[in-house]
Amino acid sequence: MTKKCGSGHGTCSCSKKSSSVKIKIDEKDLKIAELTESLKRLQAEFENYKKRVEKEKQDFSEYACGDFIKKFLPVLDSFELSLRNLDSKETQVTKGLKLIHSQFFDVLESFGLRKIECVGKKFDPYSHEVLLSEDSDDDSDVVLEELHVGYMLKDKVLRHSKVKVSK
Repeated sequence: MTKKCGSGHGTCSCSKKSSSVKIKIDEKDLKIAELTESLKRLQAEFENYKKRVEKEKQDFSEYACGDFIKKFLPVLDSFELSLRNLDSKETQVTKGLKLIHSQFFDVLESFGLRKIECVGKKFDPYSHEVLLSEDSDDDSDVVLEELHVGYMLKDKVLRHSKVKVSK
């Protein structure tokens, strides 16, 4: 016996149609959920990408002057060497050279350059380079003398300090 439904179609296959429609709806819901999840993942990846690019851009702008400053370090070394070798008389020329050196170093400091302090401190292979070592009864691996000044640009080593350490 066939059932009649209110659709006016005579014998009804609505239950078959409704189950196939329900399957299609479930498949569509699954596909929508899948695509939504994929979209959320892509949005998160894009946000991470934007943050990473912004960080790289900021790092580049902070450290772009590093090569430029590195080329001035020999000039700074020569300046300091000449100031150390001046006679003890304080002449106008000596005062002028000290002032120029101070201004020059202040400009480099404004870009983030700073000297690596090392004498009397524990040897650090990330910021010091050992040129000489000396036997000592005191603590080992302590910097005894700075042979060549090292510099940092913000938080990165621009040039290692060349040092003499105790053994």
